[in-house]
Amino acid sequence: MTVARVAGALLATSIAAGWWLHRRFVVVTVLGESMVPTFAHGDRVLVRRVRLARARAGDVVVAAWGVPEPGGPFPRTIEKPTPGRPSTLAPWMVKRLVAGPGDAVPEVVRPTVPDREVPPGRFLLLGDNVAASADSRVRGYAHAEYLLGVVVSRLPR
Repeated sequence: MTVARVAGALLATSIAAGWWLHRRFVVVTVLGESMVPTFAHGDRVLVRRVRLARARAGDVVVAAWGVPEPGGPFPRTIEKPTPGRPSTLAPWMVKRLVAGPGDAVPEVVRPTVPDREVPPGRFLLLGDNVAASADSRVRGYAHAEYLLGVVVSRLPR
């Protein structure tokens, strides 16, 4: 095998690995104080892209709520969501997943979400810093289409 072929194979492998990593992982910067003490404003986290079925209660996730309905402050979407991408009006949020489809709705969320059980394709999020978090207690359900993934690691600053 010639040096050119080996170099070409290494380059192709590197490009494929980079593409795979980019499709599988993303870096997100935490904004705000809603996840203190777990994460602080400015922390960078590595997020593994997953579907809702792969996320579990207790996981810290990155998601968006979608676009507000006309006449309402939150949580229903009015546009067809693009999987893995929020609307330009809906920023990514770092929150803790507290209940997924089929799970019981926690008491703390009941004033916003009257259901006893989380319906299919929906999930509930809470910030660790209750006083500074706009989460499912205010916004209700998040939609599966707007889940980016699960936080797997904090990155060095």
